[in-house]
Amino acid sequence: MQRFQTVFTKPRSIVGMIHLLPLLGTPSQQHSPAQILDIALQEADTYLRAGLDALMIENMHDLPYLNRHVGPEIVAQMSIIAHELRKLSRVPIGIQILAGANQQALAVAVAAGLDFIRAEGFVFSHIADEGQMDACAGELLRYRRQMEAQHILVLTDIKKKHSAHAITQDVNIVETAEAAAFFHSDGLILTGSATGKAASLQEIEAVKAAVKLPVLV
Repeated sequence: MQRFQTVFTKPRSIVGMIHLLPLLGTPSQQHSPAQILDIALQEADTYLRAGLDALMIENMHDLPYLNRHVGPEIVAQMSIIAHELRKLSRVPIGIQILAGANQQALAVAVAAGLDFIRAEGFVFSHIADEGQMDACAGELLRYRRQMEAQHILVLTDIKKKHSAHAITQDVNIVETAEAAAFFHSDGLILTGSATGKAASLQEIEAVKAAVKLPVLV
């Protein structure tokens, strides 16, 4: 919790999501890297002028997603965008690289001076639309140690959206949260079943009562 409060100094923060246009080499790419960067910076400026507390970039439109193994062209382009965002503002900035490319996201965060990553597939396994995703906590946090990047928060999805959880149906969301806390997550992310669908208030309250980690929605 102390590490989280060092980054997010307000009791409650609103994070502005910058969903990047389709990046290099993805099926829907229509814009040049320079155009994608320019639009991302425009969106960031809009969020900052509106008084939002933090920013986060994500390659949401790189459909269909790859399962963890994104190409170097994606990492390179997101590194440049992250670096330019860091020059724009000192608010907390984070990154997620879909799907499940958590070590790559951490590398970008280190290189660009970002503050946090969003990591899916941290504990247990699930079946996502891009295939089976297994737990990565051990590898990810060892990689963070090797990079001397303990200052970068790893915020973790539990019972992630757009996924089937039948293989862990005997593990409820509170038990999943407890496992993530036991494996040194810096904060938990709760979602609905899909993008745009609200998270369950009952689940949020249950998780907050069970663990001492910050809960993000």
